[in-house]
Amino acid sequence: MTPRLVVLGLAAFLPVLAQAQAAPVPAVPPGAQQIAAAVLALPPEFRADARVLGYEAGKRGLVPLREGKGPFTCLASDPAAQGFHVACYHQSLEPFMARGRALRASGVKGDQVDTVRFAEVRAKKLAVPAHPASLYQLFGPPDAFDASSGTAPKAQALYIVYMPNATVASTGLSAKPAEGRMWLMFPGTPKAHIMFEPKM
Repeated sequence: MTPRLVVLGLAAFLPVLAQAQAAPVPAVPPGAQQIAAAVLALPPEFRADARVLGYEAGKRGLVPLREGKGPFTCLASDPAAQGFHVACYHQSLEPFMARGRALRASGVKGDQVDTVRFAEVRAKKLAVPAHPASLYQLFGPPDAFDASSGTAPKAQALYIVYMPNATVASTGLSAKPAEGRMWLMFPGTPKAHIMFEPKM
């Protein structure tokens, strides 16, 4: 390649590089704020003892923000996400949830995460709860959490009960979402769970 082509190539590439460098890096909220927001998904009696995983500047993925003594692990809202989303799940779901995080961190995407997990459950390499297990979520717009009051007035609650391999027949629930009633997602799979949207 001639020097002139090298210069032209660099000239074409530099604006792209500058644009990439100018892309805003999402600010990571202080750990205490992430914890305060994450545990709001839980009923009040479980919040003080919940384990919390969140984000630290310069680190990829979730890191421990607070150890817990209770039965729940809470996941802080991703600073890079377009909306607010926190979730707290029962400790019996830990192997299944942790495996999902590990797969995504290794580059597995979308439905393939469940494809791998389901195969591992069938092969008895991955445990799922033997009894129903709760998961609480809050989701909403980016400003759903109000740090000054420690509340999330703009967030919507979602309550989930994991019942691995439950079916429409075994639960008597529809697999179609319907306002004001519970429904079953992923029936007949290790990820089967009942969804319910309570009023805040």
